[in-house]
Amino acid sequence: MRLVWQLLAVAAVALVGGQATMAFEDHQWLTLAIGLATVAASILVYRWIVKLTERRDVVELGREGAWSKTGWGTLLGVALFSSVIVNLAFLGYYEVDGIGTPEAMIGLFGFMAAAAVTEEIMYRGVLFRVIEQWWGTWLALAFTSLLFGFAHIINPNASLWGAVAITIEAGGMLGAAYIATRNLWVPIGIHFGWNFAASAIFSTEVSGNGTPQGLLDAATSGPMPVSGGDFGPEGSLYSVVFGVVTTIVFLWVAKRRGHLVPLRRAARAEAVARLPR
Repeated sequence: MRLVWQLLAVAAVALVGGQATMAFEDHQWLTLAIGLATVAASILVYRWIVKLTERRDVVELGREGAWSKTGWGTLLGVALFSSVIVNLAFLGYYEVDGIGTPEAMIGLFGFMAAAAVTEEIMYRGVLFRVIEQWWGTWLALAFTSLLFGFAHIINPNASLWGAVAITIEAGGMLGAAYIATRNLWVPIGIHFGWNFAASAIFSTEVSGNGTPQGLLDAATSGPMPVSGGDFGPEGSLYSVVFGVVTTIVFLWVAKRRGHLVPLRRAARAEAVARLPR
């Protein structure tokens, strides 16, 4: 039942925060405030419900090193998405016509921060972490990646390929980041950096959602497998390749650190959950 209670607690915060940000999406500073409040509430609720149901310190979302881990994760997320855009621009499939709507970056910061924190806590903090203790690392990673990818199928401009791409590039990469570091701050940073770069900086679609124009007045074009089409560059094969490479690197680090949990070894998983951060 701990999985159910933890998931319900965090999902409730995500639902309220998401509805509030959408209700005030035209008010940039208010959207920022609501987004940051959702971030704080999600972290506090997760720490509270895990302590209540598991009787332990919540080391995977501890205060020590939180800023530095989130910071380098954010830089990695921005760098990865920027690499996708550079390749699209080289082929002539991403063009900038000038400055777009810089003030929209304020609201997008809050919105994307809330999305990154709530989704990482739900998918990696609750689902992956608990399922790993039952099934081991590999099955937990495959299962939660599929859930994460196909949760995006309901987005306005979603497609089957888009959901598959998210499963491979994001579900795998973010899960592997958690496995390698055994903290949520790094995947939160990567998730936020990627989404913020996509929306607030490069003004592209994010997972098929019609996000507001950000810093640049830009447009993507070209064949769907390369540009991602209406789903956005996350549906690009470039995103898949960069995501897979990053996943492999994180899993290699995880193996060297002894963070991979064998199938049906719950006792081992509990020990890994308490590894020093």
